[in-house]
Amino acid sequence: MKKWMVSGMALLLVAAVMTGCNKGSGAASGESGGDGKTKFSMSLRTLAYTYVEKSPDINKDKWVKKLEDLTNTDLKIVLVPHKEYEQKMVQMFATNDIPDVVQGDGGVNGKEMAGSVEAGVFQPLDELLQQYGQDLLKAVPKEAWDQVTHDGHIYAIPEYLSNPSRRATWIRKDLLDQTGLPVPTTVEETMDVLRAFKKLGVENPYMGREDFKYADTFFGAYDVQQFLSMMEQQGDQIVPKFMDNENMQQALTVYKTMYEEGLINKEFATINSTVFKNTILSGKAGMWSMNANELIQWEKQIKASVPDAKIEIIPSPVGPDGKGGYYLYGPVTRAYFINKDAADPASIIRFFNWMVSDEAEKFFTYGTEGETYTEDNGVISYTAPTDSAGVDEERYRQSFLWFVQDTTYNKGSLSLTEEGRKLMNIYDTVLAKEGRDGINFDPRLEAFVQNPDIAPNSDTPPQVLLTHMIKMVYGKEPISDWPKVVEEWKSKGGDRAIEEATQKFKDGEGVSLPRR
Repeated sequence: MKKWMVSGMALLLVAAVMTGCNKGSGAASGESGGDGKTKFSMSLRTLAYTYVEKSPDINKDKWVKKLEDLTNTDLKIVLVPHKEYEQKMVQMFATNDIPDVVQGDGGVNGKEMAGSVEAGVFQPLDELLQQYGQDLLKAVPKEAWDQVTHDGHIYAIPEYLSNPSRRATWIRKDLLDQTGLPVPTTVEETMDVLRAFKKLGVENPYMGREDFKYADTFFGAYDVQQFLSMMEQQGDQIVPKFMDNENMQQALTVYKTMYEEGLINKEFATINSTVFKNTILSGKAGMWSMNANELIQWEKQIKASVPDAKIEIIPSPVGPDGKGGYYLYGPVTRAYFINKDAADPASIIRFFNWMVSDEAEKFFTYGTEGETYTEDNGVISYTAPTDSAGVDEERYRQSFLWFVQDTTYNKGSLSLTEEGRKLMNIYDTVLAKEGRDGINFDPRLEAFVQNPDIAPNSDTPPQVLLTHMIKMVYGKEPISDWPKVVEEWKSKGGDRAIEEATQKFKDGEGVSLPRR
């Protein structure tokens, strides 16, 4: 039997799940009501969507109600705050107040799942999918199903991503035009553009963010991102890429230079996602990183503050090896697990199976016929909203509420406009040629599970590294001390992680190799 790889805290919490009894309004129910509708509860992370977090009651939202009508369901959505997601998920398992459907971040081994799949909290879905989810089985790629498979059984329904290169480098093209400089390609050219932005009076030439999240452009250029999927072979060992001391120090030097020259906000280490976005949309940033599929919505919103603003996605700056870009996403962006105590799992599968239908695509993409779009002889007329509130609402319907889809981009709405077709072309040209990846292990290395302080996350560094990285950028520690930081990481459990990764690599156990 596979060893249960959860931390001591998670072990206690999952034990509570296994020994407790279902209780509370969020507990599994999933049954057909007297009106013939299938009733079930579902937990969803708010994902920092403005429309969601401002909703007074998501269960009374007009789009939720329309979704219920189309699927003959009665949903009870339980929102999980984005900023407290892992904490709230662990709490949910500890109290055993588990909905019929639980949304996870990706595969079966995520930290937020707290070992619940191995503990038997959720039911295998193979037979149910064969009977009631044939459309799902055909639509979702094998790679995505593999990521939600445990001990030979499928345990979740995945939302998938066909193009792993999702994050991109964005620039205020109108500001770049004012500088007279060409689109930069290298780190050095990018720094020249940022300096030119500063001369123009741009408050944040490069928009930074806490934990270097969505601000790792130059770590990508030097191929030293400190993330979970970023390990490589050095000699006969599998080690994290940040152990490349020379390139790591060069990348840190770039950030330190930006800090000293005022090319990045002096308070970048405390800038959260909300401040990050609001600062950009108020016209106070020149360059930043964000998911490419957000481009059109953000450009519409920034024009409310700066009517002449023009945002473009450009190739990410390349480093010494002539490559660059951001970490490549896995094939699963969200996944939906069904509680073993759900009363009507077959109907829940039918609900998710509908998500890949033509009717679902039309609803989520365009909304309601006669209200948000018209159709004449199969030709759809749809005008995307341009005001900020309308853009937030459209994004909510097309992305948040559409639980199973290819989240690369919304082809239906993009194909209707020139700007949309241009964005799709960016995916096929710019993003298809960049992006960083490494050796990854699923489930996570046990050394990381046992010692969170040294464990990287999907897109943020281990805490023990992050503290030193910020001090080095702020000039509080010499960048030349980076090898000492690596030794500290190794002494706190990193050595065990390297040993475990090397052995798993040799044994071919749970290994994913770099895709680029």
